[in-house]
Amino acid sequence: MGPLSARLLMQRGRPKSDRLGKIRSLDLSGLKLLSEHLDPKLLSRLKQLQELDLSNNQLETLPANLGLSHLRVLRCANNQLGDVTALCQFPQLEELSLEGNPFLTVTAHWEKFKAALSPEEAEKAQADFVRSAVRDVRYGPESLSEFTQWRVRMISEELVASGGIQVREADVPERPPKATAAREPRAKPVALKRPDDTPLSLSPNKRVCTSSSSAHVKGSDGSQPTLEPLHFLQCHSKNNSPRDLETQLWACAFEPAWEEGQAGATSQTVATCGGEAVCVIDCQTGIVLHKYKAPGEEFFSVAWTALTVVTQAGHKKRWSVLAAAGLRGLVRLLHVRAGFCCGVIRAHKKAIATLCFSPTHETHLFTASYDKRIILWDLGVPNHDYEFQASQLLTLDTASIPLRLCPVASCPDTYLLAGCEGGCCCWDVRLDQPQKRRVCEVEFVFSEGAEAAGRRVDGLAFVNEDVVASKGNSLGTICLWSWSQTWMGRGKQSTLAVVVLARLQWSPTKLAYFSLSTCPDEGIVLCGDEEGNVWVYDVRHILTQPPPLPAAPQAPTQILKWPQPWALGQMVTKTMVNTVVANPTFTYLTALTDSNIVAIWKRQ
Repeated sequence: MGPLSARLLMQRGRPKSDRLGKIRSLDLSGLKLLSEHLDPKLLSRLKQLQELDLSNNQLETLPANLGLSHLRVLRCANNQLGDVTALCQFPQLEELSLEGNPFLTVTAHWEKFKAALSPEEAEKAQADFVRSAVRDVRYGPESLSEFTQWRVRMISEELVASGGIQVREADVPERPPKATAAREPRAKPVALKRPDDTPLSLSPNKRVCTSSSSAHVKGSDGSQPTLEPLHFLQCHSKNNSPRDLETQLWACAFEPAWEEGQAGATSQTVATCGGEAVCVIDCQTGIVLHKYKAPGEEFFSVAWTALTVVTQAGHKKRWSVLAAAGLRGLVRLLHVRAGFCCGVIRAHKKAIATLCFSPTHETHLFTASYDKRIILWDLGVPNHDYEFQASQLLTLDTASIPLRLCPVASCPDTYLLAGCEGGCCCWDVRLDQPQKRRVCEVEFVFSEGAEAAGRRVDGLAFVNEDVVASKGNSLGTICLWSWSQTWMGRGKQSTLAVVVLARLQWSPTKLAYFSLSTCPDEGIVLCGDEEGNVWVYDVRHILTQPPPLPAAPQAPTQILKWPQPWALGQMVTKTMVNTVVANPTFTYLTALTDSNIVAIWKRQ
């Protein structure tokens, strides 16, 4: 295939037109195009182009001046792309396909690197490979985020080690990475339009660990209940492959009790999300009850609600609905027991970082996005055909990306807290107020000094009706503070210093985005770390003791150690637990890692 021509573009463009400026969709797939065949002068005449398919060609780069300002969908699968930083020229881009581009991977960079070595250069050059990979492997218009650099460095070290070359720690300077790629998504949401979701049920590649990784946590009566590892699952693997240790897992949530008379309890069913899949797992058996796949999606968050619906026969029944969202800005509403996706909300134009249902209104759902907005939706009650008619109730503007949502426990219909990249903020969410779009009402400050404000809060949860646990403002600690005492001193201030009750000792890591969770009924705070451990704190004595503030941070009641080597038959030398959640009775604990493992512990 030679350079493109206007005639070819008109033949392959839609709608059919004799003018390039009227073409909205263009299919240039399978033409063996090289990068130099993409003539910016010709393509820039496609003033109204919205969809462009360049898949199954031989492109190594994209020209930086194509001038396609209205492009929304770009398909570049199965090419030879090694750098996609040119995507920043498409300000309206919403959907992108990049699968099948081998040179976007560290492994490919390793192969290219080795091929260029002479024997006498091998030892020194291989020792420099990690630096080369961190510098040259690129993924996304913003090029390397701190997390991507860290992951590239980690994978590169493992590749070098597999070749028998040891890289000294001093050879590569340490960077403080971010603990998640999705919390800072690949600049433009990466997605691909595919057919409707296909629900699947499958047996996971399950491994039961029997190593000495149990933990002891004090019971309310002073006894010592034991947390035992029950299951380790790879249920999010691509093509169900046990070799997939790269699919990133992001969030999990236990299903609320839906049987009558079980208010406040939870079942032993947990939903997890990561990659293009959402899994619903029975914690006791380790069986994946349902698996929902949305090709081209990357799920970042899941949240449950239990709706009261009326059947065609006129009977009322409780029905569990699972909301899942991620990179594409869509909220999918999953009918778990019937096994299908029964509704999709086009909630945001950018990725959704987290979801949260109102604890008092079962149909009210908060969505927080990288577009720096939090939106409150009313899903409504589905009709007999399981169709939802969602409506938008409120829009809350944020000054930075919202990471965690937390309705205030004592007044969830009045105030919403959010942990954001720029700090912890609060909004008035009362629906009887006239403004339907609102700015942050109060920002919370966690320490004295000029640098106190504007620090990331990446962990946020209520421990009881009044006490909040938050993480991110101080290295190595989790802060417990009083909502009521803090709010009491508000007056007309827009910035409030929190009233700290205690601090909990946590990992001194500089990594971010480890999700914090609580078990209010048990007085438990939970958080993972960069070494694969789960930190467990029994804080009931802090909740009941009067001031003053303890002098030193409280040590964890117990740290659950990740079993190494573990039972998948592969040595996972580095893993981090970025999410850990337990059901309210603290019977089951589910942890997610950055190496595609769902771990389940059970209290004995």
